[in-house]
Amino acid sequence: MSVANPMGQATEMIGAASVARIDAGDEDVAMLDSLLRRGARVGNENLDADRHLHELIPKPWGREYRAYADDFLDVWHLQIDPGHATSMHTHPRKTTYLLCLAGEGTMTTLRGALPVRAGTVLRIGRGAFHSTSSEAPQEPLMLVEVETPRNKYDLLRLCDGYQRVGTGYEQKATALATKPRRVPYLRNASLCRVSPCGGYSFSICAGMDIHYRRRELGTFLVPLGVREMLTDRMTILTDHPDDNRRPSLDSYYLGIRRVA
Repeated sequence: MSVANPMGQATEMIGAASVARIDAGDEDVAMLDSLLRRGARVGNENLDADRHLHELIPKPWGREYRAYADDFLDVWHLQIDPGHATSMHTHPRKTTYLLCLAGEGTMTTLRGALPVRAGTVLRIGRGAFHSTSSEAPQEPLMLVEVETPRNKYDLLRLCDGYQRVGTGYEQKATALATKPRRVPYLRNASLCRVSPCGGYSFSICAGMDIHYRRRELGTFLVPLGVREMLTDRMTILTDHPDDNRRPSLDSYYLGIRRVA
């Protein structure tokens, strides 16, 4: 079932939960066209050479690191510190799913705003400008971004509180204590099993395991495979009591859970 959210976008209902769809509208098209006419360029990630992307990336608003990646899918864990916000930016080539693990914040677009709370799932379409702010006074906003197709340099900033307009993705990184490891049964895939803060774990699980043990495997379960990229529609399972959608038994999923 779909309803309209406050910005006029479709919202897919999952029991009492929902996935808000933020798609590019006329305002986004006009703004992106204006940036491109002024000479803005989007980059392309070198999947083998850009090794710093597998480390911890300091940000003026917090930090982020790559939790999972393969040739098509990119999953990043973000920490936005209280009182800070990302730039108003867009990804012209990729679709992003934003999953909230903890904290409180707001997702702002060119047409309005939506609250971001633990359990929130947002789908941000290609070309839709957006900014995320952290608003809990003493707790950072903890997010996971699922991006497809993979390209960390697919980024244009419209405005920014840290003077980064016109710059590309950050080139500096610090070492991760827990290095990403290859996933032997998934081609060209790597995984960080534990977050730097020690508060979250990431694991690969089979659809059959989820069928019998969903609540034990993660707050969010992200499908891994090319079908989601080709259809531009990703079914992210949750631990919400009313989320009765069934996993694909012959697929793998990325399980994301808070460590007690």
